[in-house]
Amino acid sequence: MSINKKDVGAVLIFVVLIVAFVLLVNNITNKGTGRELEIVREAVKNASLTCYAVEGTYPDDLQYLRDHYNLSYNEDKYIVFYEPFASNVFPIIKVAERGNTSLE
Repeated sequence: MSINKKDVGAVLIFVVLIVAFVLLVNNITNKGTGRELEIVREAVKNASLTCYAVEGTYPDDLQYLRDHYNLSYNEDKYIVFYEPFASNVFPIIKVAERGNTSLE
C-alpha cells in the first residue's frame, strides 16, 4: 500500500486546522479571563467611588464595601488587594486570579 501525496497533504491541512482551532479557543479563553478580572476591579472601584460620594471618605477595607455597598465577587476565584492610603485619596486596587501570580 503506497501513501498518496494528496492524502499526506490532506492530513497536514487537517492537523494545521486543528492546531489553529485550539490556539484560537485558548486565545478567546484568555481574553475572557482578563475581562473578568477587569469587571471585578471595576466593581470594587465603583463601590469605592460611591462610598466616597455618599460619605465623603474612601472605606478602610473591602468588608465595609461588602456590608454597605453590596460589593460581591467570586472570592474563591479572585483575590482583591485593596490598599487605602488616606480617607480622601483613592485606594490602590489590584485583582488576581487565585493560583495566578500576576496582578492587574
